[in-house]
Amino acid sequence: MGDRLEERKDFTAEVTAKLPEAKKLAEGGKLADGLDIIMSLERLCRVGNDFPNLKEVILTAARLCRQVEDWAQLNTTLTLISKRRGQHSKAVTAMVQEAVGWLDETPDKDTRVLLLVALRDITDGKIYVEAERAKLTRMLAKIKEEDGDVAGAAEVLQEVHVETYGALTKKEKADFILEQIRLTLAKKDFVRALIQSRKINRKVLLDEDMQDIKVRFYKLMIEYDTHEKATFDLCQDFHSIYDTPSVRDKEGEEWKQYLQAAVLFLVLSPNGNHQQDMLFRVAEYKKLEELPAYKMLVKLFTTPEIIGYPVENQEALESDPCLAAGGPELLAKWKEDLKLRIVQHNIRTVASYYKQINTKRLADLLGLDENQAERKVADMVSDGSLAYAKIDRPKGIINFDKRKPSEEILSEWNSDIGQLLQLVERSCHLINKENMLHKIE
Repeated sequence: MGDRLEERKDFTAEVTAKLPEAKKLAEGGKLADGLDIIMSLERLCRVGNDFPNLKEVILTAARLCRQVEDWAQLNTTLTLISKRRGQHSKAVTAMVQEAVGWLDETPDKDTRVLLLVALRDITDGKIYVEAERAKLTRMLAKIKEEDGDVAGAAEVLQEVHVETYGALTKKEKADFILEQIRLTLAKKDFVRALIQSRKINRKVLLDEDMQDIKVRFYKLMIEYDTHEKATFDLCQDFHSIYDTPSVRDKEGEEWKQYLQAAVLFLVLSPNGNHQQDMLFRVAEYKKLEELPAYKMLVKLFTTPEIIGYPVENQEALESDPCLAAGGPELLAKWKEDLKLRIVQHNIRTVASYYKQINTKRLADLLGLDENQAERKVADMVSDGSLAYAKIDRPKGIINFDKRKPSEEILSEWNSDIGQLLQLVERSCHLINKENMLHKIE
């Protein structure tokens, strides 16, 4: 049995003799009769493992349907051929690739959709036509989106797990996933958008040939993070676009909008190690010299001094387009956050200089009333952005220096004495060493 399966036969003579007859019948209006002849040849070549002639026969069947513009019969013929038992993968691939090229030649949209659906059914589950299936899916999704069915377009694209496809390049996979993210965002499915975004490897985006993909990806993430009001993530999104060579090194003003937005959202971000590290790194950027208002803003937040409110050029800073992108309600929130970050910076500055301070004096420094000042201090202690604070309301005093227990003070004193004795001992040793070297009595 195995020997018979491996046997190869050559049906070139039969194919050469009967194909012209089938073509003549189809051109004469007898397409069904011509296809019957071709189907008999197809079975003969398939069973006999004559793959070169099998491919020619299958393509001829599809081309005859296309030639007489019988699109319904074309769909039926393609489906029938693909379902034949033991059908050769290369023959199916050639047939699908040929048919994909006819999609733009269909007479109307309904015909195009029917052909698209038929080809997607044929390619479903077949590894050797993964690339074609991805292309067909995007075409179908585009048609649905143009018809206003965004949800349907997103659902069609989500059926394709392109990250598992081996026939596509990294760039093609990333491009397809970006389209999935775009459509899920368009239908306001933010949870699904986040899941899709995690399929993109951020390290791959650093490749030189992926710069356009990187910019598109982070623009989509800006839309998502704006919805989530995630200021530090927004800062990183804008900064990633700015840090792309095709944007940063390009002549013109484009890079400015991304660096400006990165600075604004960096300042609006809650205080933390990552935020502070990035703040001081951005402060060193030479290109920030061309943006004096933003450079001044960074300098204010990297200098341990009280910041007056409103800050210089505040109206111009708050009118930046990136802040207005989320609508008037979100713009109002960003403005409130800016005031809050200034107050928090001032409280940290005061805490670094004072062990304790009068509540009224702190309120004057912050530009708030006493109750508001107390509330801001309490909130900062609660969220961990201020190490310690204890408010004595009857006396009107706020302590920023945590009182140490006597055991801890004694332990620190003992440690200091130990270090002092070590220094004395080392100094005596060095003096004796010098005396011995120079024989000083």
